[in-house]
Amino acid sequence: MAEIIGVVERLWRYPVKSTGGEPLDTVEVDGRGLAGDRLYAVRDGSGKLGSGKNTRRFRRMDGLLRLGSRLGARIDAPELIDPLGTPVADPTAFLRAYLEQDDVELAREDAVSHFDQLPVSVLTTATLDWVRAAVPTAVVDERRFRPNVLLRTPPGTPPFAEDTWFGREGTLSGGVRLAFVRASERCAMSGIAQPGLPHAPEILKAIAQAHDRRLDALATVARPGRLCLGDTLTLG
Repeated sequence: MAEIIGVVERLWRYPVKSTGGEPLDTVEVDGRGLAGDRLYAVRDGSGKLGSGKNTRRFRRMDGLLRLGSRLGARIDAPELIDPLGTPVADPTAFLRAYLEQDDVELAREDAVSHFDQLPVSVLTTATLDWVRAAVPTAVVDERRFRPNVLLRTPPGTPPFAEDTWFGREGTLSGGVRLAFVRASERCAMSGIAQPGLPHAPEILKAIAQAHDRRLDALATVARPGRLCLGDTLTLG
């Protein structure tokens, strides 16, 4: 039997990977994910993408989370926002000066996906409230974990309820259907400083001890459509 498990409280899109995102009231969702999400990234001369970590695909570039990004009416014209909240005129020139790296550029996704794992991340308020309680010394909100959807769950919902969704599909009242697969494995980015959120490495430590660094529900898009604030999520 289908059950309503929550209501979409906030929507986030991150037009430039690893920068601050933009809150939305509504957004189109296609097979790739939320329209324009992580469509752009800071890319270096070897093809690695700017991130908070070093891996085969990613290169750590400190300071990206202090920047913001947003899309206007045109998906091919992202705005990069400096730490003072001002749009920059020439993103690549700005990034080279800001990062002190002369081989970086703002690049659109091509053959290599910009997503770390899967295209849509859903986080419940129950899990977010657990983080706040577990790390009372830290300033915590969902921006620490960069979800696309913050889902308001009913009182009494246990933390990490997202784990029970894996292998199932959820339908939003606007028609979007998500196939839940697994959780994100969290890294140091959860505690990196960003506007309004001071450095807090204790957040990752708490998640690691309690839940093996895993937090949220990652999904693929089973049916495209429009996603809106206030949509209910029903789990089939």
